[in-house]
Amino acid sequence: MRLLLTGGCGFIGSNFVRYVLTHRDDLEIVNLDALTYAGNLANLADFAEHPRYRFVKGDITDPTAVNTAMEGCEAVVHMAAESHVDRSIDGPAEFVRTNVVGTQALLDAAKNHGLQRFVMVSTDEVYGSLGPEGLFSETTPLDPSSPYSSSKAAADLLTLAYHRTFELPAIVTRCSNNYGPYQFPEKLIPLFITNAHADKPLPLYGDGGNVRDWIHVDDHARALLAVLDQGQPGQVYNIGGGNERTNLEITRLILQALGKPESLITFVTDRPGHDRRYAIDASKINRELGWRPEVDFADGIAATVAWYLDHRQWWEQIKSGDYRDFYERWYGDRFKQ
Repeated sequence: MRLLLTGGCGFIGSNFVRYVLTHRDDLEIVNLDALTYAGNLANLADFAEHPRYRFVKGDITDPTAVNTAMEGCEAVVHMAAESHVDRSIDGPAEFVRTNVVGTQALLDAAKNHGLQRFVMVSTDEVYGSLGPEGLFSETTPLDPSSPYSSSKAAADLLTLAYHRTFELPAIVTRCSNNYGPYQFPEKLIPLFITNAHADKPLPLYGDGGNVRDWIHVDDHARALLAVLDQGQPGQVYNIGGGNERTNLEITRLILQALGKPESLITFVTDRPGHDRRYAIDASKINRELGWRPEVDFADGIAATVAWYLDHRQWWEQIKSGDYRDFYERWYGDRFKQ
């Protein structure tokens, strides 16, 4: 089967490519990526000449580019998205353009090409914020809090509507927070690893008590393959690691792994609409598709810290460019005196 993967040069996408080409001889990948700030060809440099892989530069909001890339493909795994909550607050329009209009262009092309599968890769953030108890299930009402999560919720609903209206064999997945190698260093774990390594402040929002459910990116890749192979069209599948941790706990784990002092933690003004807690009920995908996470959280975090220490050139180049301008603009006035 030939897959069209969108956003394959980003964090989750590049790890998905690596996992598929290493573990599945029956799959080919066409990677359509616009190479915006978080898309990096270096993430897949060692797979560039792989016989079952082809890169196509293009924007998912461009119907011509989408239709051309989709020629000969039998399925779509749609990951391309603007995905950083802070950036969505700073500039919402690009999130609507990419996440909503881009998804609609892909759905139209998939319908016209008669694809066998369309997997929409979404996020648990579409459910909003949980209280101290309970879990997000697939039937939890959507209640997004940010322009980012709102744009993803819209894309989810469009995808399910194309299944109902046009009988497109589309499936939606909603995953908890991913961690692992090649994650853009604006996200919490790589940001704090790279800052701590350089003895720079770790800007922790609010009181650090926000809770997330963490999953290793390889476990997410395995889940997406299970959905691609066995998932039922028109269904939503939650994917979670079963690892609830506060941001403060994650921060302390990183500092311990690096042998750095907790004095580097700097509490900053919370961002608007910051969801307090996410937690996933993944029993549906466990029960129906036989998927369960395999990467132990402690082992995964240790391996992730080691990866960033071993790949300084990769993240130093990123943090010296446009990312630095955003970081200074966003966090500069938030540090508490």
